[in-house]
Amino acid sequence: MSRSVRVLWDDALTSYDFGPGHPLAPVRVELTMALARELGVLDAVEMAGCVPATDDELALVHKRDYIEAVKRVSATGRPDRAAGLGTEDNPAFTGVHEASALIAGATLAAARAVWTGEAEHAANVAGGLHHAMASTASGFCVYNDPAVAIAWMLAQGATRIAYVDVDVHHGDGVQALFYDDPRVLTISLHESPRTLFPGTGFPEELGAEGTAVNVALPAGCGDSGWLRAFHAVVPPLLREFAPEVLVTQHGCDSHALDPLANLMLSLDGQRTAYAALHELAHETAGGRWIATGGGGYELVQVVPRAWTHLLAEVAGRPLDPATATPQEWRGLVRERTGQTPPLTMTDGRKPEFQDFADGYDPADPIDRAILATRKAVFPFHGLDPLP
Repeated sequence: MSRSVRVLWDDALTSYDFGPGHPLAPVRVELTMALARELGVLDAVEMAGCVPATDDELALVHKRDYIEAVKRVSATGRPDRAAGLGTEDNPAFTGVHEASALIAGATLAAARAVWTGEAEHAANVAGGLHHAMASTASGFCVYNDPAVAIAWMLAQGATRIAYVDVDVHHGDGVQALFYDDPRVLTISLHESPRTLFPGTGFPEELGAEGTAVNVALPAGCGDSGWLRAFHAVVPPLLREFAPEVLVTQHGCDSHALDPLANLMLSLDGQRTAYAALHELAHETAGGRWIATGGGGYELVQVVPRAWTHLLAEVAGRPLDPATATPQEWRGLVRERTGQTPPLTMTDGRKPEFQDFADGYDPADPIDRAILATRKAVFPFHGLDPLP
């Protein structure tokens, strides 16, 4: 078990709500925390509350006039399209500033706990809003909580922070906010920008000294290909970069059932990735690990189970995939959503992959994606791009 683990939670985190019918429904985090609680996952961690990030803390990455614009929308509910609020993706709603600042505050509290040594690992499953830019909302994201946390640690004196984003969408906001800063290594594995929002995340986006890393995977990629790509890129770079802290974003919209994207991972493949990142946190960052949620729009079958596995991994007590979901939780699912709940914590898959180091197939689209990233980035880090 990891030494000290803190999970940030406040019921008010579910107030980040764009309204009925919006894909980013807050019930997904409500059901996650309920499932984790019923399965005893939260018994193994220190639960802590959170407070909203202050304007000064948000201004570590966001423009002051943008923060003021969000606050005006928050007070009136009236759209401000220049700020990106009042669109189909980002509807304006009363209280949007307070709700968004609380999510940022929770991830910032996780960062503070890890940076000061109060906790070895910390998690905020309501966080991971990685698309927000310095002066505009984007892709369901108003304030970029991972970026706020990273910027705060840099202000405390951090010199090397690694950010790994496994959301199906490119982590464009975090990349953009640290694109010219060699102290921050951003690695994003995502569906190709040719087929999915936000249309960025090509291997040629290199950042400062090759510290922006993008693995653009073809639509239809499943567990074996995704894990092959992950292990071909992420571990070598983290070992070479040797971050002081590892920050990870765990959007689970790479799942085959997700309605907004086209990758084909299983819950079991995602769980395997969480375990790999946990190991890498200990191997490369002295165990200092901050984990957030992210995207994920299959609200019952995927998100609660995926992030409960994440919390269990963070806690150092991974769940047996065959574990049954509790009856109490199944009742809550029916009550809150009217849907049929999953019965176990697995999709019944056993993910396997062939190591890229054993050779590659230039005709395979996944291998081409891997090699494009390695050729673009590895030389900056003194690594051989070829297997």
